[in-house]
Amino acid sequence: MAGAVIVHHHTRYKTYPGEVTGIVFFSCLIASFAGCIFGYDIGLTSGLTSSEPYMVKFFPSIYEEMKKQVVVNQYCKFDSQMLTLFCSSLFLSATVCAFFAGPMTRSFGRKWTLFSAASAYVAGACIGGVSVNFPMLLTGRILVGAGVGISIQAAPLYISEMAPAQQRGMLNILFQLMITIGILTANMTNYLGSKVPGGWGWRIAVAFGAIPAAVIALGALAIPDTPTSLIERGDTATARKTLLQIRGVGDVREEFDDLSTASEDAKAVECPWRELFFGGKYKPQLTFALLIPFFQQLTGINVIMFYAPVLFKTVGFKQNATLVSSVITGLVNVFSTFVSTVTADKVGRRALFLQGGTQMIISQILVGTFIGLQFGMSGTGDISEQYAMCIVLFVCVYVAGFAWSWGPMGWLIPSEIYPLAVRNAAMSITVAVNMFFTAFIGQIFLTLLCHLRFGLFYFFGAWVLLMTLFIAMLLPETKNVPIEEMAHVWKKHWFWRKFVIDTSNDARSAEMRKRIALEMS
Repeated sequence: MAGAVIVHHHTRYKTYPGEVTGIVFFSCLIASFAGCIFGYDIGLTSGLTSSEPYMVKFFPSIYEEMKKQVVVNQYCKFDSQMLTLFCSSLFLSATVCAFFAGPMTRSFGRKWTLFSAASAYVAGACIGGVSVNFPMLLTGRILVGAGVGISIQAAPLYISEMAPAQQRGMLNILFQLMITIGILTANMTNYLGSKVPGGWGWRIAVAFGAIPAAVIALGALAIPDTPTSLIERGDTATARKTLLQIRGVGDVREEFDDLSTASEDAKAVECPWRELFFGGKYKPQLTFALLIPFFQQLTGINVIMFYAPVLFKTVGFKQNATLVSSVITGLVNVFSTFVSTVTADKVGRRALFLQGGTQMIISQILVGTFIGLQFGMSGTGDISEQYAMCIVLFVCVYVAGFAWSWGPMGWLIPSEIYPLAVRNAAMSITVAVNMFFTAFIGQIFLTLLCHLRFGLFYFFGAWVLLMTLFIAMLLPETKNVPIEEMAHVWKKHWFWRKFVIDTSNDARSAEMRKRIALEMS
């Protein structure tokens, strides 16, 4: 059965027959748990550093310094670069391991890469949970970082390759949804762990991460690998059988032939890394591989999440203010991500980026202004409840804007724009840049807050303005476009077409021209 043709920005793209079958949804759900373990560690890290038994056991000298310091203003909190570096060790480990994930997904497939990453995470979480000294703790954290770095490279690729083009956005955003659920779960586990008598509750919180990782490891045994990955590794018979199974239709010849052609083109590329950086053919993809994760970390989501407890405490949540703020912002994060889940394939990626970015800019300017008017440059004074309620409202508005724009789109766009020839390498770069700047922003954040004061909100607001303009001018719409036809999106773009090297002589382009001619006739 021939694929239907849809018109998209005056360009015709083929849609293959098929829908979201049960096996596709289940497989994508299992892969999306990689987001859960990533989110869980983001939430867990902040909770551990505020756990007294944990700090006394592993960082006694830093804990003593922390107890001695007198907080003189709302901007300059206790800042230990050594403690922050330990917290960042997970992300630095993930940065390094992301570069190994590319060759792994290419050689062993997406499925077994997910299994290996989840197994490393389970081992790391268990070692961390039973740690009796710092070397054990660090070993566990590095293993967890390896699990995170490799799994978040493989999972978005797996989901994008399994999903039908018309529902790719919805299914891929499951990954971001799981990140938000992971953060919320960690916040709750941190709080419940702090209530355990005897001071060993932090062990429960650390080891609990093994549960979602075990879901990935066991689930990976039950799910198929992607047809793209199977073809790439020469198992065409299994690939055809898998494609029939996941599409739920009787004829998948057209999609299978396109995947096979893309795989042949990819095999002609001996070194994907050299091709990506020096080949000159993939300038648009390389630009987005580097800038999307870089911009995502400069949205200022860290500063908002960090500052929330102070604001909520002022409103009246005197006890457990950190928990309340974490749960409220966490719930806003989770439910707002649902918005992008149901709209990404309807209104498109660009619309969510632009609307969410505008919402974030306005919120950051207002929050920075409200805090500046109350605390000034000195950082002393009290916020009235009315002011605090306004700030809390705009914090939630900001988090919502992030949760349906840069949060999910920051993972969706990279997973769908790379051609197979450089897909594994490019996704490794995306993950490595994301992890590195997560660690970097975390390392300098408290110092920035102390020096820039309320201006830090304006600083990040200016970055969001820049990245919103970048998206408006340079990101083409990718909704409903099959992954293997994504190259034509760049060729039609007003700016990128100048940099895309025309490969009209290759078999794939010839086939595409022939098909378009038939459709137009």
